[in-house]
Amino acid sequence: MSYLEVMKSLKKEVAPVYMIYGTETYFIEKLKKELIKQVLGQEKENLSIYELDETPIQEVVTDTETYPFFGGRKLVFANNPVFLKAKPDKLSFEHEVSTLETYLSNPVDYTVLVLIAPYEKIDERKKVSKLLKKQATVAVCNPVKEYEVNKWIKDLAVQFKVSIAPDALEIFESELSTNLQMLENELMKLALYVGEDGVITREIAEQLIAHTADNSSLRLVDAVIEGDLYKAISISKDLQKLKEEPIALIGLLSFQFRTILRVKLLKQKGYTQSQMQKQLGVHPYVIKIALSREKKFQLHVLQHIMDKLANADAAMKVGGMEKELTLELLLYDLVQIR
Repeated sequence: MSYLEVMKSLKKEVAPVYMIYGTETYFIEKLKKELIKQVLGQEKENLSIYELDETPIQEVVTDTETYPFFGGRKLVFANNPVFLKAKPDKLSFEHEVSTLETYLSNPVDYTVLVLIAPYEKIDERKKVSKLLKKQATVAVCNPVKEYEVNKWIKDLAVQFKVSIAPDALEIFESELSTNLQMLENELMKLALYVGEDGVITREIAEQLIAHTADNSSLRLVDAVIEGDLYKAISISKDLQKLKEEPIALIGLLSFQFRTILRVKLLKQKGYTQSQMQKQLGVHPYVIKIALSREKKFQLHVLQHIMDKLANADAAMKVGGMEKELTLELLLYDLVQIR
């Protein structure tokens, strides 16, 4: 089951055994918090946490089968089950995995056991893996794929009882898709602003989404593409308030335009979007954004922009002109280039 499916099912019924695996820490932590909430509520006395690279699984099972001292239900987190890997780590003790296999066939009803494997994959050929898939509720917590981000944002909007305008959705996708924690936090903030059944418009998103150096550099490039000098200078000043030096802003601009240039060259060679991502080693959304922008520039224009950026960088390092003025003159030049 996916993270969202398991999260929804938890609100209805808690299973006796869970296996959470994947590399998306944000999802794992959210599931852990929800399990604590549903199983223990405000009482944390019946929570046990084990590291399976330090403690044998048989000891964990023994604790799981022991009736809770404080009454109610117990919750047992067992982190890093190395015995699920294709090549388990070498430890100073042996995991008696058969103990877990026996337990899975008849788990107790007063304890919820949660195995947390922060691995991209587990060895599904092993008997214990097959039993877990059959007997436990399995939550796959791998990073959201590019084609899933749109649905993920819309699902969050439903949870917060708001809707997002299509052009505002683009801002969430392009600026926050690589940071799920920030995405949720920003969407929650905007949901509180528009109220229940409200609509998050592009204007609201642009005004209220917290600006970081990365997403503000994207907005700075957009301002340059739009030929909006006032907007470009305003964004650059906002970034400087975030303690970004003018020379660092030139670096951010250079990265964005260099990516657009490289994507344009790869596109001309017939590369697909996934091939570009592997070739450049950047996040898929960086490629997606660059592809939407490269159409607005001819090749020689992008090369001219890169020359302007290199010259401004050199001028700042030489120190012949005030850095802030150099940056503003650069932005003036860039918005004129077409």
